Amino acid sequence: MTNKTCPCGNQIPYQACCEPYHSGIQIPPHPEALMRARYTAHVLGLIEFIIKTYHPSCKAEDFHEGISQTMKSDWQKLEVISSEIGQNPEEGFVTFKAHYLTQGRREFLYEKSRFILERKKDEMHWFYIDGVYPKPTKTGRNDPCLCGSGKKRKKCCH
Repeated sequence: MTNKTCPCGNQIPYQACCEPYHSGIQIPPHPEALMRARYTAHVLGLIEFIIKTYHPSCKAEDFHEGISQTMKSDWQKLEVISSEIGQNPEEGFVTFKAHYLTQGRREFLYEKSRFILERKKDEMHWFYIDGVYPKPTKTGRNDPCLCGSGKKRKKCCH
């Protein structure tokens, strides 16, 4: 990837944003950095990065094929809604919308992801462990569509 803006939505080149995490040169210092790097790995098809950043208890390597299927989506943009460390400093949360196209329709994954901080070798690493799907707010036909297109809901994803 050239000096294009990073797919994660940060307005800096990929080489200065997510690439150091993907290459192993740096460790994501915060759950949001890891979540952005995981999104970018989906865009770029970096399945091994996705698998190694799951918490070991998830046994992600057993689901290699299913995880690789998620990379076939046409990922369009990432929208981080909130990012926070929990009351336990070894737990963090990132709420986001990951927009994608499927069969010509705009869709999005809306999730509150949970991350756990653990020691791996001599370093501290954040790992994705699970997520929940927040209940979307109810919208009327004339409200903006939740997909982020800017169109009214009745003219978009109704």
